[in-house]
Amino acid sequence: MKYDFTIVGAGIVGLSTAYKLSLSYPEAQILVLEKEDRVAAHQTGKNSGVIHSGIYYKPGSYKARNCVDGRHQLVDFCKKHDVAVDVCGKVIVATDESELPKLEEIYQRGLQNEIEGIELIDKERLHELEPHVNGVAAIHVPCTGIVDYAGMCRKLMELLEERNGKVQFNSAVTNISNKGDEVHVIAGKKTIRTRFLVNCAGLYSDHVAEYAGVHSPVKIVPFKGEYYELKPEAEYLVKDLIYPLPNPEFPFLGVHFTRMALGGIECGPNAVFAFKREGYSKFAFDLQETTETFNFPGFWRMAKQHWRMGLDEYRRSFSKKAFVKGLQKLIPAVREHHLQVSPSGIRAMALQPNGEILDDFYFEVVDRQIHVLNAPSPAATAGLAIGDEIVNRVNTHFEV
Repeated sequence: MKYDFTIVGAGIVGLSTAYKLSLSYPEAQILVLEKEDRVAAHQTGKNSGVIHSGIYYKPGSYKARNCVDGRHQLVDFCKKHDVAVDVCGKVIVATDESELPKLEEIYQRGLQNEIEGIELIDKERLHELEPHVNGVAAIHVPCTGIVDYAGMCRKLMELLEERNGKVQFNSAVTNISNKGDEVHVIAGKKTIRTRFLVNCAGLYSDHVAEYAGVHSPVKIVPFKGEYYELKPEAEYLVKDLIYPLPNPEFPFLGVHFTRMALGGIECGPNAVFAFKREGYSKFAFDLQETTETFNFPGFWRMAKQHWRMGLDEYRRSFSKKAFVKGLQKLIPAVREHHLQVSPSGIRAMALQPNGEILDDFYFEVVDRQIHVLNAPSPAATAGLAIGDEIVNRVNTHFEV
């Protein structure tokens, strides 16, 4: 069988893309290839489930535009299709006077990005929202929320299959080549013929691109986020979502407290280099993948610049006491015995050869193929909007 569109990866970006293509091309035959036995097996299903507002991102960037648009689409989609969702709001907290200028800067950026309802609040209002937080001021972001991303992916698959779509599991892609007016994709031991291909492979998006002969200067470097979860008797400490001010040099938002859509409260994550792209355990290691990262000049340039922060993150990784100390900056009442280990997640961070982090969505379009080579947070929030972005690129670059 020959397909019209084949998408690699059944995470939120891949399934959103397939769904949006099915709406734009109702007669198209669409195939999603997934190397695991389920949807949302990696980044999508292992994040903290937050619906981001778009307040942090550079005005005019893909991130800023798609996050706001995607957030509205996501909430509407989940309410329509009975996916667990709660627009509960969050606070971004300045814990001392020295952080107030940075808080003001983020607030102004939020105004530029037209984030609805945001307000600067004082200590008294902060304590009304989150009684146990230590802070001198905060930004209240009422349009932020929480969602079951894995549940959303299952619903996207269901809607896709009601049309002319199919998700094929246990189908790792190993080669891609153009043959005349077709793209031939080898997945497992089968060759799949398709008119167009979209690579949404997340942690392995650069590898899938290389299978197609696309050698991007960007390299995916995996960073592990390790979490704890509050035990039930300590959940009273957190009402909704509590964030610190982010480090402007990194696309990580710092250790925070997150109420989850299906219950429980997560604390974290830290951010440590992962020696295996899908290695979620503490000592997971893959020699080939580690060697690949170490052979990339951009990794060492980044490490040289940020080694002190890296050591501090590893210290929190191996010391629960140090992790708790970080949490206590926001909620002083948190104690070690309040926490239990929660599953880790791994984030695909795109590094450039000069060592700089590529902090925006990044696509490469070649003959009959679109490769999504960087879709960092807030990609889950922005998934449906990224799907629209890819449909626009299909319309612009291909004769469908």
